[in-house]
Amino acid sequence: MALIVNLFNQLPITDPVVKFLIILLIILVIPLVSERLKIPQLMGMIIAGVVIGPYGLNLLARDSSIILSGTAGLLYIMFLAGLEIDINDFKKNAVKSTVLGLLGFLIPMIFGTLAGIYLLNFGFLTSVLLASMFASHTLITYPMVSKMGISKNTAVNISVGSTLITNILALLVLAITVGMTSGDMDHRFWLKLGFSFVAFTLIILFLFPIVSRWFFKRYSDNVSQYIFVLVVVFLGAVLSQLAGIEAIIGAFMAGLALNRLIPRTSPLMNRIDFVGNAIFIPFFLIGVGMLIDYRAFSSIETIVVAITMSVIATGTKFLAAWLTQKSFKFSKSERQVIFGLTNAQAAATLAAVLVGYNIIIGETASGEPIRLLSDSILNGTIIMILVTCTIASFATQQGAQSIAMIEQPDKHAENNIERILIPVSNPNTIEELINLSNIIKSKTNTRGLFALNIINSDNADAELEKQGLKVLEKAKMAAAATDIEMKTLLRYDINSVNGIVSVIKEQRITDLVLGLHVKKGISDSFLGNLTDGILSKSNVTTFVYHPFQPISTVKRHLVVVPENAEYEFGFSFWLARLWNIALNTGAKIVFYASENTLNLIKQVHGKHPIEVSFKEFNHWDDFLILSKDLRKDDNFVVVMSRSKSLSYQSNMIKIPKYLNRYFHEQNYLLVYPQQSESLTHEKIDLTNSSLIEAIEGIDVIGKTIAHIFRKR
Repeated sequence: MALIVNLFNQLPITDPVVKFLIILLIILVIPLVSERLKIPQLMGMIIAGVVIGPYGLNLLARDSSIILSGTAGLLYIMFLAGLEIDINDFKKNAVKSTVLGLLGFLIPMIFGTLAGIYLLNFGFLTSVLLASMFASHTLITYPMVSKMGISKNTAVNISVGSTLITNILALLVLAITVGMTSGDMDHRFWLKLGFSFVAFTLIILFLFPIVSRWFFKRYSDNVSQYIFVLVVVFLGAVLSQLAGIEAIIGAFMAGLALNRLIPRTSPLMNRIDFVGNAIFIPFFLIGVGMLIDYRAFSSIETIVVAITMSVIATGTKFLAAWLTQKSFKFSKSERQVIFGLTNAQAAATLAAVLVGYNIIIGETASGEPIRLLSDSILNGTIIMILVTCTIASFATQQGAQSIAMIEQPDKHAENNIERILIPVSNPNTIEELINLSNIIKSKTNTRGLFALNIINSDNADAELEKQGLKVLEKAKMAAAATDIEMKTLLRYDINSVNGIVSVIKEQRITDLVLGLHVKKGISDSFLGNLTDGILSKSNVTTFVYHPFQPISTVKRHLVVVPENAEYEFGFSFWLARLWNIALNTGAKIVFYASENTLNLIKQVHGKHPIEVSFKEFNHWDDFLILSKDLRKDDNFVVVMSRSKSLSYQSNMIKIPKYLNRYFHEQNYLLVYPQQSESLTHEKIDLTNSSLIEAIEGIDVIGKTIAHIFRKR
């Protein structure tokens, strides 16, 4: 008790253990309080920072430790925004992002400059710098949309994309303003700024992915991979600063650089999200709250400046969001999300005000320094940050909830439909099989994964059972790293095929994922047992995977599709799984197929865009010609078929020999589509209503194919 009294008699608290405990208690309690009071957690963290900060109860000082953690949190937010953005949608919506970015920059700049000159009676340079603070924005509310699962929504995507434009332009205004006040605005200034910006951009976007792919291929340790990601984030931030641009831009670009290397369903992505939301981001929000000084309201000048800044910043960002909504026909909820994401002021705003505050442009008669941005602007900026963050939080939460209710499918229904079985025996391939299963599954499937280990009942003993349980436990831990609940099954049977087939029937399995030993490859006996056993006795989509390198490091997936594959029952099932691979990893898919098959896939692509290319291929008798197109970091996918089915090719029997001889140092995946006995010997009637109903029960890809069938 005496220790506690002594601690609180010497405020602010300096004991590092107690300081960290207080912050952890805030991070623990605020979500519970926010939920009860129905306010955004983000606002709860900021208000907590006000209460414990130097202008509140003065429990903690905003010292170097708070600034360090807060800076890391800010960079983390920007990194996550770049990491989680859908690159395909980003490219597709580049025009929309540019329009929003330019509107979000130009409107605040124009109104902000006019308000500074005519309402607040500031000079031209001060007014321009003030306006640049309104023009920038920080994605403080991005974690909210990410948690609600709408980060791939178009409105979210263009808002994140516009951040790069508005912040770069705003920080460019800051750099030019500083150059004008220091008298360095000559040709060398522009050459240095342009060269450094181009150099740092090329290094981050082109060199970082190469180094990162090399690292992830050689080091699979979880801790090492996460630390490497942090190094990339802060290295990008440092390079950005060296280029004369704010660090947040470098962190955002680092996220873009790693976007394709960290799948959204991977354990590494799960760790990045967890640590950021648990530690780094709350530290930043608490640190922002500690900047707010309620005593600033005692000055009439500060109040006028704060109100003007808050109104201009909020009004101009809303106008930009409204114009974007009307231009591209977004819904009201999507406009709210755009406004919420682009209204919050923090990072670039703080950078600009602190730089402007430290620039001395003269002295008063009494010798007091005249600053480019005065004390009233500094205090008004802090109040503006609080106001804009508050409004942005409520707007984002309301809009995101409305979108989530519309976009999110019935999770229980999805889980009941999709059930993936992974027979495991080799501990060395378990993690890659789990990674593949996570990538091909639907995003709402959190309980539809099954791991199976089969013990030969003729040779069963306690030691084999112990080893089997150990393998299953490793599989369960690998799935848990991605927040997936995996069911483990230990089965005794006379052989593996019987055991797998029985479990498929008992557990109503829809997809089967089998693994090959990396060094042994695929044998004729394996394929024979697979064909004669599992494929003849079960009707599920089956994947046979040879993982030579981590699937997250694969650049392209080359998919060979046999002729008439589109007429078979399981076409939309396996196509949807490949689509998920592209969506979850961002890797490009190259389809090799006949003209008719490619035309159907192109129509699907028109409805659900991914990065893809198409090449006509009809020469299964010259299958090896495809090896010329394969590169080092490609995954070779071959869509197979059961014998006597529509898409069966006689040369398929030679595939194992080809793979072992020419593709053994390559990732490859054999896909055996689901087929129905009634559809084995004749072409499917494209107007068959039962087919359409079956397909529509799968997912959005199936619905698209069904729609195309109807049109035909």
